[in-house]
Amino acid sequence: MYSGLDDPQAARDAAAKAETLAARTSPREQRRIALRARQLEAMADITDAVKHAAYKKAIDDALAADIGDPALWLIRGNAEEASAAGRGQRGGSASTAFYLEALRLSPDNAAAHHYLTHSYETIGQIPLALEHGEAYARLAPSIPHSHHMWGHDLRRVGRIDDAIAAFQKTDALEKAYYAAEKIPAGLDWHHVHNLDLLATAYQHKGQMKKAEVMLREAAALPAVSEYQEFNQKALPVFLLGRSRWKDALESTSAFTSGKWTATRAVGHSLAGHALLALGRGEEARQALASAQRELEATPTLVGGIAVSRGSVQPWVDTLRGEILVREGKAEGRTLLEDVERKLRALPGPDAWIQALFRLESIARMARDAGDWELADFTARQMLEHDGAYSGSHLAMALVARHRGDAEAAARALEAAARYWRDADGDLPELAQVKQARVTSR
Repeated sequence: MYSGLDDPQAARDAAAKAETLAARTSPREQRRIALRARQLEAMADITDAVKHAAYKKAIDDALAADIGDPALWLIRGNAEEASAAGRGQRGGSASTAFYLEALRLSPDNAAAHHYLTHSYETIGQIPLALEHGEAYARLAPSIPHSHHMWGHDLRRVGRIDDAIAAFQKTDALEKAYYAAEKIPAGLDWHHVHNLDLLATAYQHKGQMKKAEVMLREAAALPAVSEYQEFNQKALPVFLLGRSRWKDALESTSAFTSGKWTATRAVGHSLAGHALLALGRGEEARQALASAQRELEATPTLVGGIAVSRGSVQPWVDTLRGEILVREGKAEGRTLLEDVERKLRALPGPDAWIQALFRLESIARMARDAGDWELADFTARQMLEHDGAYSGSHLAMALVARHRGDAEAAARALEAAARYWRDADGDLPELAQVKQARVTSR
């Protein structure tokens, strides 16, 4: 529990107390106590691969004695993550074998379904992730996170309305819990995470008014962890996407002065984009320098759900790339094409949806700068990333129209109009679609 609260000393104290009581417990419990001590030892030196390997070996030894214990198989799957701090959220293909064995031993094991959902997301097996996410929601209906997890992947298969319903159910369960227990919502990092995904689901549908309400609710909550603070960047990203440059710049101040380096790096990067749009190029370059300094101070390997340098790097490079493109330098296009691939490869549901909207911003910037080669490449990336998003089809339509392909433009505009059928009536992009369809006839 204390590890999950990012309190390593309290975790070590609790483990030490368990060791003093171990003699009174069963051999199985003694093995579990010893395993926890070994894990904490490895977590204390998270970059030590030898200690991580020793921890995995200790779990294997425990499994030899308790081969039919589903909980041990789950722990072994957690240990396949990048460090001993793994807790089921960042597993990959290797983790799935251990979770599937736990499921074979315990077919209705909600935790196994939960971890499999995460693992299959990481390796891009979305239909399998969706299958286990649905099972998790069915088996643990009173747990907010179970519905939230299913919502992750409902979005990925074009079921955006079902995803919104899942995130809304999560929100209702969370708020009922906070009211019953009389605790502030801000103490739960997951609440901001869910509000973020609910907001971006509305944004996906073109319902920007609802999206902004949710994003501002999330941004108003005090960040109690690095992951929560980092996720709250969704508000400035949204404002940049709406071309509300002054509002976006103002919103980045909470991030440039944030508690953690990852947040500050992204905050300076987002501020730089707003400054460029406002014609303040020298200040944008200063923002890039500040972002780079914070990036270099961000660790490359982290435990739990902390933010690594690899997750931050594409945000800094996006600003660098935009500056180069606007200066007419070809290396800017090359850099941004690489950034787009990296954004799309970042794991996690937040990264997936934010990658889509970042791609959309790059496509818009490329068109504004007259770099139609980059605009074409980015539109194709958007379609590959999410073909059920109207913005992907609009970006492709504008590229097709530029190259004189009226038929391709008409097809893309038709798809854009279809996916934005429930959008805000005053959505500028929807007006753009309607106008383009009229002129293309």
